[in-house]
Amino acid sequence: MHAVDIASSQRARLLAAMATVVADKGYAATTVADVVSAAGVSRSTFYELFAAKEACFLDAYNQGVEDLLSAVRVAVHDADGDWRAQLRAGIRAYLAQLARMDHFARMYIDEIHAVGASALAARADALRRFADRYHASFSQARAADPSLREPDPDALLVLCAGTEQLVAERLRSGGDVRELEDVFCTCAEAVLTHHQEDRPPWT
Repeated sequence: MHAVDIASSQRARLLAAMATVVADKGYAATTVADVVSAAGVSRSTFYELFAAKEACFLDAYNQGVEDLLSAVRVAVHDADGDWRAQLRAGIRAYLAQLARMDHFARMYIDEIHAVGASALAARADALRRFADRYHASFSQARAADPSLREPDPDALLVLCAGTEQLVAERLRSGGDVRELEDVFCTCAEAVLTHHQEDRPPWT
């Protein structure tokens, strides 16, 4: 195996280990020693790839966000039907991914708040990227109905933050987040389907 491939494999193992250990112990209690032990690599290898524990956590978080967004994009692309069917497919994929990815879900929902300013900035960026996905749904909706009013970007951000909060509560209680599909679709459509003559509820 080439050196680049070895480093890539080691990095992937460290990111997976970070998610696993943080899900088990929490970010504050997690040490670099815990992560390298779980990954099966040396401490020196860790520091060749990451400046510190926080850098590894953020890379693991960002990779998880990319995987989550990719699952949504694929589901939307493959969905049959109108924009509502595509919206539902994306929401279903989002919830299914969080239900499946136990370790990432803990990082994404809870532990991101324990890391610091850089982590909070990463979370804010993730929320805005999901808001962009909702805006893409709006663009499909307005293609079918040109009278629809452009949603306020802040309203889309509130939609993302609110749905994330509901996911957090369901995960913490041990419930199945996939049961939230209908309420997420209802909330999203309520934000996306105001007409030009309507007064938006956020004004």
